[in-house]
Formats: sequence, structure tokens, C-alpha cells
Amino acid sequence: MSAQAVKNTPMVQNHSLRNGLSTIVAIGLLFGGLWLAEQHFDGYQTQLLNLVAINAILAVSLNFIYGFSGMFSLGHAGFMAIGAYVSALCILTPGQKEMLWLLEPIWGPLAELSTPFFFSVLMGGLAAAFCSFFIALPVMRLGGDYLGIATLGFAEIIRVLFTNIAPLTNGAIGLRGIPAYANAWWNYTWLIITLFIILSILKSNFGNVLKSIRDDEIAARTMGINTTAYRTMAFCVGGFFAGVGGALMGSLVTTIEPKMFNFQLTFNILLIVVAGGLGSVTGSMVGAAVITLMLEWLRIVEAPMNFGFVIIPGIPGMRMVIFSMLLVLIIIFRRQGLMGTREFSWNAFYNSIGFKDRESFERSES
Repeated sequence: MSAQAVKNTPMVQNHSLRNGLSTIVAIGLLFGGLWLAEQHFDGYQTQLLNLVAINAILAVSLNFIYGFSGMFSLGHAGFMAIGAYVSALCILTPGQKEMLWLLEPIWGPLAELSTPFFFSVLMGGLAAAFCSFFIALPVMRLGGDYLGIATLGFAEIIRVLFTNIAPLTNGAIGLRGIPAYANAWWNYTWLIITLFIILSILKSNFGNVLKSIRDDEIAARTMGINTTAYRTMAFCVGGFFAGVGGALMGSLVTTIEPKMFNFQLTFNILLIVVAGGLGSVTGSMVGAAVITLMLEWLRIVEAPMNFGFVIIPGIPGMRMVIFSMLLVLIIIFRRQGLMGTREFSWNAFYNSIGFKDRESFERSES
């Protein structure tokens, strides 16, 4: 039986309908939960909720490049910087730009530019994808650690460049007072868009080719696959969503400057990907939630602690020490991450709760 014939069988069609309806219900529950959170969460809790969504977008995009395409990239901070600055330039009002650019005047056409937020985020992503294409041209023939070093170098070049082109970026001063449009509704909407596009790519023939290149690039070339072209396209897709994440981050914190986008930022996203599981979109989602919340909860160890008989003074940076130790334990005892390469699926979910369709039940009984 052909693959098309299998897709047209009643059981597969019923599963697709059920899974589609389940996804719609899940999205509805998500936005219902966001509405409740908006009513009951304070500013700090809402900020954490937003950070989880943005970190999930960034982790999924990096996992697409590294976990599914096999490219060890350390340039995510650079793409985030491009997205953040382009989006900010689009949503800052002409009056704000006039007050911000004091040392040097802003480049002429940008002075009066003002766009809706969705368009600004889209432009930030496209600008990052455009730059990632030109970065990919010279480095896609590299592999392994060499590719990581090259992309890290380009990220640092972007950061230094943004520090020095004051007419575009306001130099080292950065941008202040960026409109705070990136609320939970926008962040989770963009997360859903990211998941839909990335999962659609991974389920397509393009995604299968990427996985084959990741597993054995020499064999893929032998089969006639243009590995450089496929890797370049995957790199641009990952760069696009890194730019989207940077644009959302800039609007969330309302202040950006070049030194924000250093290697530490890429390292944090890489930790989420590795802890969640390379090659698992679900793992990136779980890792983003766990690590974002854990980093905040561990702040308690940096505050003075009074045990009655002894007072331990607060030690700045201690949470990162404890967090690093926990990550080392994860790498030692669960190298594949929290999820490994496993993915959430509605079929597995319904089977786990004992729900079986009639055909599956008859097969199990026989």
C-alpha cells in the first residue's frame, strides 16, 4: 500500500481530525490560562511567564539548527541583536528617536519610520534571516567546532558593529523606552507560530533531508543532496526565529544595548537546548520552562539566610554556581537531556490514558 493510500484510510483520517481538534482545544486552554494569569499574577510572575515563551522560541530555533540540522552554531546572540534593533527602530516614535539620538543624528529615513508591532517583529526576523544567509555563504562548508567558532566570531562582529554605527543603533548608549508591546498574548502567539512552522518543516521531506544530513553528511552527498543549500536554508530559518525572539525580548525589557547580546546569552539558550534534549522540540519547550523558572527560584541562595544559630551572608553569583552544578549532574547522569529525542504526540497521549479506537482495540484483543 502506498503512503498516499495509507493517509487516506479512515483510521488515519479519524486520528488526524481528532489530533487537529485536540490542538485547537489545547490552544484555547492556553489562552484561557493566559487570561487567568493576567487577572491574578503580579508583575514579576507575568514577566516570568513571558520569559518562558521567548526562551522557548529561541531554544526551538537553536535546536532546529543544532539538534535537527547538525550545525553547531554559537551565533544566536548576534541574530537576536539584529531582530531587537530592527524591531525597536520600527516601533519607536519619531519623538522618541529625536530624544534618544543625541551624539549623532539618526539616519534620515529611519527618523519618521513607525510601524505596527507585528510588522516590526516580522521585519526583525527577516533582517536576521537576511544576515544569516550572508553569514552562511562562507561558513556552511565548515563543520563541527570550526562552524561554532566561525558563527561565534560573526556574533561578536555584529555586537561590535552595533556599538560603533551610532546613526543606526545609537551606539553604546543603546535604546531606551521601547514600547512594551510584547505581552503574554503576543509572546505566546509567536510561540505558536514558531512551533507550527518548525514542526511543519520537520514533518516534510525537507525535514527528513536535514535529519539525513545531520546523521551522515557524506552519505547524503553521495545520494546527490546539495547539503550546503539545505544547511543554508535551515540556518536562515533558525536565524529568522532568533530575530523574532530578539525583537520580543527587546520590547519586553524596553531597553537594549550592544553588550546585552554577548556570548553568555547564546550560552544560556544552548543550555536550555542541551538540558531539554537535542533533536526534540518538546524538550526545548520543557527545558525553557524548567531552566527559566529554576534560575529565578535559585535567587534565594544569593540573599542572606538566618538559621537561628548561624547567619549565612548573601553571595552574589551563587545561584549560577548551583545551577552549573545541576547542569553538570544532568550531563553526567542523563546526557540525552530531559526528553532525549522524544516528542509529544496526541496518539501517544490518548494511548497512555487508555483511549483506543475500535481498530486498535480489535487488534489488541486478537
